[in-house]
Amino acid sequence: MAAVRRALFPGSFDPMTMGHLDLIERATRLFDHVVVAILRNQDKRALFTLDERLAMIAESCGDLVTSGRVEVTAFDGLLVHFARRTGATAVVRGLRSTTDFEYERPMTLMNAHLAPTVDTVFLLGAERYAHVSSRLVKEVAQLGGDITGLVPEGVAARLRARLHGDQAG
Repeated sequence: MAAVRRALFPGSFDPMTMGHLDLIERATRLFDHVVVAILRNQDKRALFTLDERLAMIAESCGDLVTSGRVEVTAFDGLLVHFARRTGATAVVRGLRSTTDFEYERPMTLMNAHLAPTVDTVFLLGAERYAHVSSRLVKEVAQLGGDITGLVPEGVAARLRARLHGDQAG
């Protein structure tokens, strides 16, 4: 029996975007199991709680979670230590631009130093989401702009509720 090819897709996902969802779906074509993992970072002030972000990711990934192809969790400490604990042999990272590459490169090299058996796989973000980031989505939503198509609808409803007090699930 072949070993399960397991990958981690780490991020803050505050909030999850369509770009994130696209990368998760594409990662499931490359790996048998994808662990979407939020780093518990007390130093970073998030708009949504950890539990809210976990729920939004699980809801957005729907059938991928139900089928067992995607797992949604949180972790503490070094990513490579978490990779070893989960049996992951790869970390999936999305790149929208050369700026993203320059940001990711030193972390990738450090992870390779710490855990040579855990590879980083870069996926080029879909062009239609190249301008989308969690930070920009929050800013546009805060200023009353249309975020349709930038985040899953459930995320959009929660974002509007958080920022503007609209009724949402």
